[in-house]
Amino acid sequence: MLTASPVFTGDGALRPSSLKSLSQLLAVPALLLCALGAAHAQTVQAWVTTGDQSQLLQRNADAQFKPGTQAATIIEVDPRQRFQEMVGFGAAITDASAWLIQNKLNEQQRSALLNELFGKAPGAGFSFTRLTIGASDFSRHHYSFDDMPAGQTDPELKHFSIDANRADVLPVTKAALAINPRLRVMASPWSAPGWMKSTDSLIQGTLKPEAFAPFASYLSRYVSAYEKEGVPIYGLTLQNEPHFEPKDYPGMRVDPAKRAAFIGGHLGPVLAKDHPGTRILDWDHNWDEPWSPADVLKDATANKYVSGVAWHCYGGDVRVQAALHDRWPDKETYFTECSGGKWAPVWSDNLQHFARTLVIGTTRGWAKGVLLWNLALDENDGPHLGGCKDCRGVVTIDSRDGKITRNEEYYALAHASRFVRQGAHRIASTSGYGDLDTVAFRNADDGSTALMVVNSAKAPRSFAVRVGQRSFDYTLPAASVATFTWK
Repeated sequence: MLTASPVFTGDGALRPSSLKSLSQLLAVPALLLCALGAAHAQTVQAWVTTGDQSQLLQRNADAQFKPGTQAATIIEVDPRQRFQEMVGFGAAITDASAWLIQNKLNEQQRSALLNELFGKAPGAGFSFTRLTIGASDFSRHHYSFDDMPAGQTDPELKHFSIDANRADVLPVTKAALAINPRLRVMASPWSAPGWMKSTDSLIQGTLKPEAFAPFASYLSRYVSAYEKEGVPIYGLTLQNEPHFEPKDYPGMRVDPAKRAAFIGGHLGPVLAKDHPGTRILDWDHNWDEPWSPADVLKDATANKYVSGVAWHCYGGDVRVQAALHDRWPDKETYFTECSGGKWAPVWSDNLQHFARTLVIGTTRGWAKGVLLWNLALDENDGPHLGGCKDCRGVVTIDSRDGKITRNEEYYALAHASRFVRQGAHRIASTSGYGDLDTVAFRNADDGSTALMVVNSAKAPRSFAVRVGQRSFDYTLPAASVATFTWK
């Protein structure tokens, strides 16, 4: 304890009797620093999902940062290198998903599921979703918002109505927004109304040149109608998978020259006037044809209206996202669709694929938002009308009793969405150690860091995570995913 005796006399002379007090005084800053350091030692939370499902987004023992490291494998995290700002993660509220949630769950079950999916921790924290503008294959009937009898047209859109969405899609989307008011909603048409197309049908065909202006108005009217219902539309694509014409559900081929002409001459000016806050995203199709969005971006008129490019997973390599971004760094990147299904039945393999490629790969490839396909399907992989007969939802709702099964896609998404909040930035992290893949983010609201690591090896992997001069050690089980968080 410090004595009350003065250390210095009034004339500045040091009293010999005060030497003990002085030494104690000089020791105080060091003691305080040690005490503060112990009290504020950086703790790292570890959340793990294993391929054998013995752990499902389960919190493991905490790790602690310490000076230096002797580990052979080091994952460097550098918060000084910042990349894209995140919109978030989620899945599509398809007609099928909304109908199941609204009709096959009771009020208590529905509230519990939506709060889990869109709520804060311990919820999944989804902050991004996608709607279909009219029907997709995951609809119980095929429709647009301005259907006309064969041979009739409606260029002034006198019959436009979103009433087909009022029973399920709108209430479910509004409930999700009530839980997470920052939820971003994008939307994509599977087809223009049949009378606008070469086939006079929702099935196959392409957009007629004389329908460019009405279709632009149709999309703008959709944004207006949804905004009137309290659902702002963050972004639009003008066509889902524009190089694919399915034979048994709505679709429409729109080649890049036609997309550029439509965006530059019609949709771009209309949205700029009516809805300047709604982004136009091109492509909304697979990685295997990157030349197609490139051709649209080469068009000077269309380019000024296109905010970014949206990608799907069903062909090609995720690395094309970064290649296109390198060429047009002012354009945003989004990943907007991928589905799991019975064609890939191994739970562990699916977990690793979705986490490694569709969360880590897409965000390292500049994706600001990551979306999977159906938010929910039933025990029979539906309801659907045409199209995919064995797709899997992020969750499965048993239509008989409302029981919820959280599928591997749920855990792959939640390892990011629960810990990476809207407004976070991706930051630098080393990746590509053979079986170890990583991505890291810094949250804007509290400065916390989230590091996602996938170990796709058949054996545990030990590594150190180093930030500056400090590190922590960890051994990740085989075929597993972890998220590490610290402040």
